[in-house]
Amino acid sequence: MRYTLLASTLLLTPMAHAAGDEAVAWYADPVTATAMGAMVTFLVIVGFVGGFKTIFSKLDERAEGIQSQIDEARALREEAKKLMADAKKKAKEADAAADDIIKRAKADADAMMKQAKADLKAKVARREAQAEARIARAEADAAADVRRVAADAATNAARSILAGSGEADDLFDGALGEIDKRLN
Repeated sequence: MRYTLLASTLLLTPMAHAAGDEAVAWYADPVTATAMGAMVTFLVIVGFVGGFKTIFSKLDERAEGIQSQIDEARALREEAKKLMADAKKKAKEADAAADDIIKRAKADADAMMKQAKADLKAKVARREAQAEARIARAEADAAADVRRVAADAATNAARSILAGSGEADDLFDGALGEIDKRLN
């Protein structure tokens, strides 16, 4: 293949040069024939010394180097694809974990809110019960005070009546006024 390419180049070069002058064939022109002969001689010497082997071996080495770089690039590309797939998988797992955390946080927040509402209702109910108990105690104390005052007034009125004084009506009216004041 190499030698075919080299031979075809050597044969086509004089024809291309002579194509401009159609009257004379390439081998009939002394300048072209001499240049062709010198070139052929030069190429034979280069081939005899081993120049073509050196050139072709260097080209083969270069082709092998390029091929190894291509293979290495393919291997790196495959490795990069694997790393990208792993990264995408980890990203999906991280997204799923984040979604799970968010769902748990929402559920915990809802549970805390329900518990807080229940605690608040219980606290309000306790406070209401305490207030009602205080009110009942205050009413009982007020009723006891009214009874005591009424009993004291009745006792004083009875003493006055028994003592025979004429002020019994005034004491009774005074006791009623005092009871009325205490109730209001």
